[in-house]
Amino acid sequence: MASRAAKGTDGRVLRAERSREAIVDALVALVGEGTPIPTAQQVADRAGVGIRTVFRHFSDMESLFAEVSARLRAEIQPLLRGRPIAGSPATRARELARRRARLFERILPYRRSTQIQRWNSPFLEAQLRSDHRELRAELRRWLPELGAAGTDAGEALDAALSPELWMRLRIEQRLGVKRAEASYKRVALALVESLDL
Repeated sequence: MASRAAKGTDGRVLRAERSREAIVDALVALVGEGTPIPTAQQVADRAGVGIRTVFRHFSDMESLFAEVSARLRAEIQPLLRGRPIAGSPATRARELARRRARLFERILPYRRSTQIQRWNSPFLEAQLRSDHRELRAELRRWLPELGAAGTDAGEALDAALSPELWMRLRIEQRLGVKRAEASYKRVALALVESLDL
């Protein structure tokens, strides 16, 4: 009898875990496919669960955003944590731009969704600020010469290698990935060369 009860409990736990994973999968898929602000009902429908199940697992959308963010960050860490290469500042800037283009293209729909929803989500707002600090620190690792070049130089290059510029090239200017990457690199290189690092 106790064994049967334990199996029932285990079955419920497994079903709950599967439902939770399905809900996260659904939000990742919806945003990735171009729905920047999926509703809880859309998430529930995509996951194949009831709306009440979504809110049983995630008390609000903030907690669901946090779960999706953790999953995406785990996936992109290798892209974000690449070691700087040796070479001239122009060589390093070109490679950093190439790596960032790859990273930002992977997260493009999620970054767009985050930008749209940041004003109603303390979690997403904090996540964007944290991402910005991390990207700035990475820029300094790749181009430590910026410390000697003055604050304006660092700020200009930080803007040139930002996810916002990548989004503009891809979404507003509707450039394909190759053309967007070429433009992205050109802006970064022009700045580095003008700074005479």
